[in-house]
Amino acid sequence: MIEFSPASESQITRAIVTEYTKEFVDCVKTDVIIVGGGPSGLIAGKELAARDVKVLIIERNNYLGGGFWLGGFLMNKLTVRSPAESVLAELGVPHKEYSKGLYVADAPQACSKLIAATCDAGAKILNMVALDDVVLHNDKVSGVVINWTAVAALPREVACVDPISLESELVIDATGHDASVVKKLEERGLLKIKGQGAMWVDRSEELVVEHTSEFYPGLIVTGMAVSAAYGLPRMGPTFGSMLMSGKKAAEVAFEKLEL
Repeated sequence: MIEFSPASESQITRAIVTEYTKEFVDCVKTDVIIVGGGPSGLIAGKELAARDVKVLIIERNNYLGGGFWLGGFLMNKLTVRSPAESVLAELGVPHKEYSKGLYVADAPQACSKLIAATCDAGAKILNMVALDDVVLHNDKVSGVVINWTAVAALPREVACVDPISLESELVIDATGHDASVVKKLEERGLLKIKGQGAMWVDRSEELVVEHTSEFYPGLIVTGMAVSAAYGLPRMGPTFGSMLMSGKKAAEVAFEKLEL
């Protein structure tokens, strides 16, 4: 018979509350906040944390990975086109060449390894946390306003739960098709986005990586948020540009931070 170490209910609760709060307080001000824990956000977080940049990823769902978990059409195989297979190799994800330059991997395995690599690099993560607004200082994005995701599900008459703010030197919009951070600026008339274009795989991936950039002072766009911001075509269930765009976003952020 296995005998577990003794622990009371109150001890377990105290351990959760104490350690979560300690980490949360440390994340109130960071170098980079990444909004969205899909493949682009995770790889950007991994790359930055590996360079000793203080990184926080916020994710509105209770899971990380976005579409990277599943691939396409509820079939959990994902594809990447060369040269992005190098990222799979770097993460230790088994993959095979289906046709020249087109690689296939198991989506749950790839996603799990990417999440683990991001955590191992030192990036901190808050899930079930939704973007409410942006912090703007002197026409520069200087953080985000957040609330618990569950607050949005409350009836209007009881939903007046004020959000809180987190400060950072830079924010990365990795919210995919929604481009949620960019749209907060558009709502204020500070910029105008074109919206995502129709499917064109052969053009979309190169364009997404090419346009990964600082879209507004203090705000970098990555992944499908790039498509929405610049009006680029979408690429569907192939993830090479998501990974490469996340790497480029990390490079852009690192250069801006001047660490």
